Amino acid sequence: MQLSPAALARIIPFAIFMALLGLRGALPASVNFDARWIYGLSVLLVAGALIWFWRDYGELARQNMPERRELLQAVGVGLLVFIVWIQLDAPWMQLSTPTASFVPLDERGQLIWPLVLLRWIGAALLVPVMEELFWRSFLMRWIDNPRFEAVDPARASFKAIVLSTFIFMLAHTLWLAAIVAGLAYAWLYVRSGKLWTAVIAHAVTNGALGLWVVTTGRWEFW
Repeated sequence: MQLSPAALARIIPFAIFMALLGLRGALPASVNFDARWIYGLSVLLVAGALIWFWRDYGELARQNMPERRELLQAVGVGLLVFIVWIQLDAPWMQLSTPTASFVPLDERGQLIWPLVLLRWIGAALLVPVMEELFWRSFLMRWIDNPRFEAVDPARASFKAIVLSTFIFMLAHTLWLAAIVAGLAYAWLYVRSGKLWTAVIAHAVTNGALGLWVVTTGRWEFW
C-alpha cells in the first residue's frame, strides 16, 4: 500500500525516534561510547523532521489551538494521567524490563545536567507532538479509512480508538498505564476535534513525570 505524503510526514519522525531508541538499547557494553547521548541525536533528528514536515500538519495550525476551557481540560487530564502512571508499576503491569533505560548519573552518582535537560526536552516537548501526530492523528484515523485526513476525529470509531490504543500500549513497558494514557489522549482528541488538546495533555504528563523522576530518583520511569 502506497502511503500518502501526509501519512509519511507523521510516520517518519516516529520511525526515526524508534530506530534510535532500538539502537540505544542494543548497543553492546563493549562499545566505547556512552549510549545515553544517542538520545540527544534523537532530539535533533526528530526536531528536524518535525520542522521539515510542519506544513503538512494542518491540525496543528494556529487556528486549531484549544480554547481556555479545552486547555484547562487538557492540563487536568495530563496531570491525572501522570498521577495514575506512577501508581501502575506493579510487576504484573509491566510487559518487560526496559531495554534502553536512562539514568543521567555519573560514576559518583551526581546528575549530568546536560543529559537531564536533553531527556526532559525530548520527553516533554518533542515526544508529545511526534507521538500524537502518529498515534492519534494518523493511526487512529487510518484504521477507519486509509484516507485518514478525511476522517473527522469526532467520528472516530470505537474499533479505531481501541486498536490504536492497544498498539500504543505495546510500545510502552507499563502496559496498563499506557492504556489509561492512550484512552485519555484519544478522548481529548475525539471530544474537542483538536489534536493540540492531546499534545498538551501528553506534554503535561511527560513534563511532570520528568520532574518527579529527577526529584525522586525513580529512574525506572525514564
